[in-house]
Amino acid sequence: MSGRLLLSAIVLMMLSTSGCVTNRYYTHMHRPVTFPARLPDACLTACARLNLTPTHYVVVIQVSTQTLAVYEDGAYDRQYPCSTSRHGIGQTEGSNRTPLGLHGIAEKIGAGEPAGTVFKGRQIVGRTTDPGLQDAKITTRILWLDGLDPGFNRGGNVDSHARYIYIHGTADQASIGIPTSCGCTHLEDADLIPLFDLLPSGTMVWIEE
Repeated sequence: MSGRLLLSAIVLMMLSTSGCVTNRYYTHMHRPVTFPARLPDACLTACARLNLTPTHYVVVIQVSTQTLAVYEDGAYDRQYPCSTSRHGIGQTEGSNRTPLGLHGIAEKIGAGEPAGTVFKGRQIVGRTTDPGLQDAKITTRILWLDGLDPGFNRGGNVDSHARYIYIHGTADQASIGIPTSCGCTHLEDADLIPLFDLLPSGTMVWIEE
C-alpha cells in the first residue's frame, strides 16, 4: 500500500471511530465545498422555464470545484468529490467536454456487479484485475444522462444522451477530484455504488460551472 493510501485509510479509521464522518468526501483530502442549503436558483429557474418539477433527489455537479452534491426534497444532503472533463465544459458532439444544464438519469447499468467491473459499449467485458483492463476508463456502475433542455443539451449535435454522457466509475480512483474525463463525471467506487442504489431513473442532474 502506498504512503498516500495508507494515510487516507488511517484518517478514515480515525474519523469513523470518532463518529465524525458523515460521507466519504473527507477521505480524499479534498476541501469541503459550501453548497446552498436549497437547490441552486439557476437550477430552479431552468426547471420553471422547461415546466419541470424537481425530482425527490436532485444531483448537482459543480465543475469549478469538482464536486457532486445530492439534494433531497430541495434540501442539501451530502457531497462527494468527482472528476469532469479535462477539456473543460461544452455542449457539442465530439468536443469531449462536460455539458452544462439540466439532465435526467435515463438508464442505470451495472446493478449488483462488483466494484471494478469493466464496461465497453455498456456491456461487461471483465474486471480491472484482468490483464489489460487495469486502466479501464468505464467501471463499476453507469448512470447514463439525458439532456432535458432542447437545443442546449438535447437534440441535434448537442444531445447529451447521444454523446454518451455518464456518471460512472474509473480504474484510476486516485484521479478523482481533478478534471480527467472526456466529458463524463467520474466518482470513486465507494461513493458511486450507494449513490447508484439511492437514485431512481429519472432523477434530475444539474451540471453547473
